[in-house]
Amino acid sequence: MPEGDTIHYAANRMRPVLAGHVPDELETPHPRFGRDRWPEKLAGRAVTAVDAHGKHLFLRFEGGLTIHSHLRMTGSWRVIDAGLRPSRATWLRLRRGDRQVLQLNGPVLELMTDGRTRFDQRLAQLGPDVLAPEFDYARFLRRLRDDDPTRPIGDALLRQQTVAGIGNLWKVEGCFAAGIDPWRPTGRVSDEEAVRIVDLVRPRMQASARDGKQSQWRRIYGRAGAPCPRCGERSRIRVRGQWDDNRPTYWCPTCQR
Repeated sequence: MPEGDTIHYAANRMRPVLAGHVPDELETPHPRFGRDRWPEKLAGRAVTAVDAHGKHLFLRFEGGLTIHSHLRMTGSWRVIDAGLRPSRATWLRLRRGDRQVLQLNGPVLELMTDGRTRFDQRLAQLGPDVLAPEFDYARFLRRLRDDDPTRPIGDALLRQQTVAGIGNLWKVEGCFAAGIDPWRPTGRVSDEEAVRIVDLVRPRMQASARDGKQSQWRRIYGRAGAPCPRCGERSRIRVRGQWDDNRPTYWCPTCQR
């Protein structure tokens, strides 16, 4: 699943193309949108903002209408030359000048009012965005402490109601960078330790959101059996499924306590 930095990177690429402009073309090629008449509803409206919160992306138009997207496991956003033929998997296409923005295979793609974006429970319950310029540490810790104290900290970081934007890769790399065992119950993780994970993840995710080069930050993710980058040959990276799903958790049993 694309993580928060991937969504913010997509928003950063789309913003110069669309923000402040009326799209020259807007199409919804997928049959599921046939009766929704988005091109007619959005005709002549300028895009006022392109923003993201966690793993959610918003295209905001004049007149209080917003396209909301969540890619889940299958979707993607692309910005390509207008002369290129869009993929058959395109669900939404917006063109301005010589560039076009495409959304492919996005299982959550909906047109809603700005008011609904504020009160929709899926969105209203989201925790603070890990990529926000000013992170709300108090809210993060409050949400963390309201959760099940027996839940492993690695799993707690994946709950978007606690902190929005951290996915499996950044959970793994954040716990490793902080030297914290991802299997340790949240109730035995101090506030200072929880904040340290976020503080170590944020600048890495912010860099990835700017340049799209997420892979440069992978130290142990996907490296089961390899020597630990911190311990060397004394310890090997292990992997197993997280507490309540099968997403793989990588960690070093020697230097993560």
